Amino acid sequence: MSKLVEKLSKVIDPELRRPITELEMVESAEIFGDTAKVKVLLTIATCPMQDRLRADIEGALSELAEVAKIELTFGVMNESQRNRVKEIVRGGRDPEIPFARPDSLTRVIGVSSGKGGVGKSSLTVNLALAVAAKGLRVGILDGDVYGHSIPRLLGLIGQRPTAIDQLFIPLEGYGIKTVSMEMFKPDRSDAVAYRGPLLHRVLQQLLTDAYWGDLDFLFIDLPPGTGDLAISLGQLIPNSEMLVVTTPQIAAAEVAERTGRIAYQMKQPVIGVIENMSDFPCPKCGEPISLFGEGGGEETANRLTKLIGEEVPLLGKIPFDPKLREGGDDSKPIVVSNSESNAAKAISRVADKITARKKSLLGVRLGLST
Repeated sequence: MSKLVEKLSKVIDPELRRPITELEMVESAEIFGDTAKVKVLLTIATCPMQDRLRADIEGALSELAEVAKIELTFGVMNESQRNRVKEIVRGGRDPEIPFARPDSLTRVIGVSSGKGGVGKSSLTVNLALAVAAKGLRVGILDGDVYGHSIPRLLGLIGQRPTAIDQLFIPLEGYGIKTVSMEMFKPDRSDAVAYRGPLLHRVLQQLLTDAYWGDLDFLFIDLPPGTGDLAISLGQLIPNSEMLVVTTPQIAAAEVAERTGRIAYQMKQPVIGVIENMSDFPCPKCGEPISLFGEGGGEETANRLTKLIGEEVPLLGKIPFDPKLREGGDDSKPIVVSNSESNAAKAISRVADKITARKKSLLGVRLGLST
């Protein structure tokens, strides 16, 4: 029995990322002669990871010299047992936003833009993948409730997360834990028509009810502009940071500045600006082509630096590359599918700067009076 339990303690639940013994999923484990008889309880009857779990358990038990045959059966937890699992994964705490706790080590970065069409979502996905490539644990929350596009970019269209009552497990695309409003709609084509307070509640639930596990970074792809969700992020996760995406157009810089201004008003650090769709070399002569103008990134960074009183750096310029758009349509992000491209390298350099930077008080007004 002890040998069986020891081996089973090495089996990790594929979704909750905890040993199945710790999650109290093993109902019985005994050896009769040369046969190991094990019964494991699943959180739901339609567990999508049952086959993988079976393979992992049989692989672990086959290492025992005295076991020649394995009889593995699965059952389903009752409500009390599921509640116990939720209690275990939440550490005994009531439902809460884990990233809002003062002791949270996860860096939460909202990715914002002044207007749509600047490539914010594509950049969020590729930046998250570039950070994950450094061996860090990364998640993405698709906070664009109306115009969610993260599932397509990560190849998760049509997939739904496993739910344990009101606790659900984020899906994974390219190793990135992902949550999006799209995953909960009856049909992908259904429109979301929520207003102010309900939008706040949706963001709160997506952050609270998901079991994110231990993350080093959580990127939140915000809707364009300065609406309710940008404000809600600052209220729900006061220690979150903000990244502003713009294009080289000066007119775009004027709009992008407003998103940084909202972050400043919410006392969120603005960690930098990224200029997307920057100039790129002509494929024939090599001369730079500024398809969308010049100077927007610098202008946005300068305006925000002046507003905040601390340097808001231009973290990088991502050259225009059709493959970045094609990768989004085909669910093959450019940092994965074409890592040697100029765009992918530029995104990786931005990731270097973000991961090198520690949490600070940049841009945070402390509310001190004299």
